[in-house]
Amino acid sequence: MMLEVLLQLPPGTTNLKDHVVAALGIVGQMSTTRDINEAWNQAKRMAANEYPERFILDGRKVLHWNDGSVKVLDKTISAANYKKLNEMAESEHCSVNELISRLIRYYKKGQK
Repeated sequence: MMLEVLLQLPPGTTNLKDHVVAALGIVGQMSTTRDINEAWNQAKRMAANEYPERFILDGRKVLHWNDGSVKVLDKTISAANYKKLNEMAESEHCSVNELISRLIRYYKKGQK
């Protein structure tokens, strides 16, 4: 039901979930928050999978219009590289996040 309403919304509409729940009318008002959230999670997954030309899910599972304005970040790192990063951070006595920040600064200085 939510997917059908979602597909009828004009491109660029913001607050997709609010618009879909409002369009459901009395069904949306009478449903529990838990039921609405579960239905919304299913609807946005289906929308992104079945209509990738219109919708995209970002890394935080937020549904967006696929208009090129959202860039999905690559969050994958191999286990071997993850282990190497942790070993390097330990030898430098800092966190992995701090080490990566240092590496990015060093990389940017080398690019100039």
